[in-house]
Amino acid sequence: MSTNVRPVVTVLTAPGDPEPPGLEAVRSRAEVRLASDEASLRETLPGTDVMMVTDFRTEALAAAWPAADRLQWIHATSAGVDALMFPALIEGPVTVTNARGIFDRTIAEYVLCSILMFAKDFPQSIRYQLAHQWQHRDTERAEGRQVLVVGAGSIGRQIARLVTAVGMHAHGIARRERHDDPDFVAVHSQEQLMEQLGLADYVVIAAPLTPQTEGLFDAQAFAAMRDNARLINIGRGPIVKTDDLVAALDQGQIAGAALDVFEEEPLPPQHPLWERDNVIMTAHMAGDFIGWRRALTDQFLENFDRWHQGESLFNEVNKSLGYAG
Repeated sequence: MSTNVRPVVTVLTAPGDPEPPGLEAVRSRAEVRLASDEASLRETLPGTDVMMVTDFRTEALAAAWPAADRLQWIHATSAGVDALMFPALIEGPVTVTNARGIFDRTIAEYVLCSILMFAKDFPQSIRYQLAHQWQHRDTERAEGRQVLVVGAGSIGRQIARLVTAVGMHAHGIARRERHDDPDFVAVHSQEQLMEQLGLADYVVIAAPLTPQTEGLFDAQAFAAMRDNARLINIGRGPIVKTDDLVAALDQGQIAGAALDVFEEEPLPPQHPLWERDNVIMTAHMAGDFIGWRRALTDQFLENFDRWHQGESLFNEVNKSLGYAG
């Protein structure tokens, strides 16, 4: 906790973005400074006690870090904090928290929607509708299928609950094997990934981006999957090697993919993924619901009150691992 009567909070937004809704509630409790790039951050960081970072792709913080002279706590308004994990922050005493919990349910809804769209072949139905073509056909059942959730954290747990509710069998992959998990049939260790990939009908990436997960889904992983399996990525784009994914789709190694995140965002208009009938794509929006920006500010305020009272913060990130434990 800061010893100042009015602590200083710097809010770092993406260039051109408006300030977060609900910030007036922060101003009633602290001096608020706004920054949107490295230059403005160098001006606002001296004297700052707390940072609220809404730009989860920013490199400005690492560049301006020498100007932070009394920073105690950084809150990221995203579940992923990979952009913030530079060596000086990881090795230093500044606490980092994230937005775990805000997007869990809506991301799980996105995953369930993607599964049902594949099973009921809705993308093709929409194409037939646009062509004014009446085409009856049989579709798959979702019930009884196996879903492998790579990243059995809070988002993965919500995914498991929803797919279980429609009769699917949820297995998880985590750093360590877990027994008797209430939401998964089983949680397997990272070392069992390749074996489990060969058993799943749907593979869902819900892991954070860390040095261990970057490029995890490569040609070897796709070769281990079943040829009728679909990949769903709501984690981070660089976990999947895009060229290897395209090759796997071209060669029929997997049956399709639903992608909300990509190695390169936005995906270039000429990219071959746009043209594939068995790929569903959205613009990094799986968790974004109406009112999510205000919900993020409210979550920060709840933790800010705890910080101001000298209490422990929730959603504290293990900086060496890169996610909230």
